[in-house]
Parts: sequence; C-alpha cells; structure tokens
Amino acid sequence: MGKMSFTSRDTAKAAGIYNEMISDKNCSIFLTLAGSTSAAGCMKIYSDLVKYNMVDAIVATGASIVDMDFFEALGFKHYQGDQFQDDTELRNNYIDRIYDTYIDEEELQACDKIICDIANSLEPRSYTSREFIKEMGKFLKKKAKKK
Repeated sequence: MGKMSFTSRDTAKAAGIYNEMISDKNCSIFLTLAGSTSAAGCMKIYSDLVKYNMVDAIVATGASIVDMDFFEALGFKHYQGDQFQDDTELRNNYIDRIYDTYIDEEELQACDKIICDIANSLEPRSYTSREFIKEMGKFLKKKAKKK
C-alpha cells in the first residue's frame, strides 16, 4: 500500500509507525476511539487488538460504550446508510443517522430507557463512569441478547 495513492499510502505509513510501537517494549499504545467507528464495523478489529495484547489502554467516547456496544448487546443493530440522505426524511421514518450509519429511533429510546432504569436502581449518590459502566455490565451479564 505504500506505493499506492491517496489514503492507501497514509495507511501504510500508519502501519509502519504502529509496527515500530509494538516492537518497542518501552512504548505504551493507546487506542483512541470515536463511537461511530465500532458501529461502522471496526469492533472485531478492536477486540482483536485487546485479545492479542496489541494495545495497552483504550480511550473511548461515551457513544462507544452506550450507543454502540450496549445498544448492540441488547440485540439492536446498526445499518449501513448514506451520509447524504435527507435528515428530514430519515426523521419522519424514525431513523437516526450517525454519519453514514443508521439506527432505529425506537430501539435507541428502548436502550436509553434501560440506562435510565439502571440509574434509577442505584443508591442515590455520585458515581464514577467506571462504577456506572460496571452496573451496565452486570445488567448485560443477565440480559444481553448478543454476547
């Protein structure tokens, strides 16, 4: 890919840098994620990076955890769409667009309701994001449709 054009060359350069990072035992590798990338089909790549110890830490947006992973674990799906689709038409059909990915608005509301139910089941106090995510995991351990 290094001898190809456009982003192929950039991808090859990034792969070279990443390979250098992996070979350097003193290098810490942080994987930073935008939520929409997991819905776009990268989740298997991310899980493999963790499984094969190719990253040391992950920094993710809340969307990665709630609107992508938790949403999918409940059995809901993301769909390939079009970034140029008319948002008014999508809204009229209760479809939410995340760039070029679609989700069903009613399913998103069901996901949000479950998050609300989890929050309401907890003792009233301040929670760290880690504590709350742990509660989400407990819920999924019992009720996830997709493992």
